[in-house]
Amino acid sequence: MHEAMGQAGFPAEEWRRDDGYAISTDPARIDRSEVARFLAGEAYWTPGLPPELLERALAHSLPAGIHAPADGMVGFGRVVTDYTAFAYLRDVFVLPAHRGRGLATWLATVIRSHPALATVGTWMLATRDAHGVYARAGFRPVPNPEFYMSLRRGEGGDRS
Repeated sequence: MHEAMGQAGFPAEEWRRDDGYAISTDPARIDRSEVARFLAGEAYWTPGLPPELLERALAHSLPAGIHAPADGMVGFGRVVTDYTAFAYLRDVFVLPAHRGRGLATWLATVIRSHPALATVGTWMLATRDAHGVYARAGFRPVPNPEFYMSLRRGEGGDRS
């Protein structure tokens, strides 16, 4: 039997819950049109995201789809990582009909058990309104926030 391969040549992983939901890191199971629709049209963090940029992002991330028994892919998230020391969880969403079931928390929890991420010691994410979701998955405010810096295109220091 052919084993599905995930990103960076690591085998795809799958987790299942008793209620029938599953999370898969098999890129072939990602409903790219649904991800594109949600991220470009509904997500506050990626308004108007062009499909070609989504494809580039997916090619350089570990994607995870949340699948319902009868509804196909109903949620998504991806990990931007070096597969060694650092991982950034982003673009997590659950479609409205499936919210309130702990699916985003479950994704944020189980993705950390992917064997390809076993040595990652630093996990980060950013959220405007879902702090409780990620706190239930073990995420906490960054210690020593004064150590962290960021730069967004168009802000000071950007010379492009």
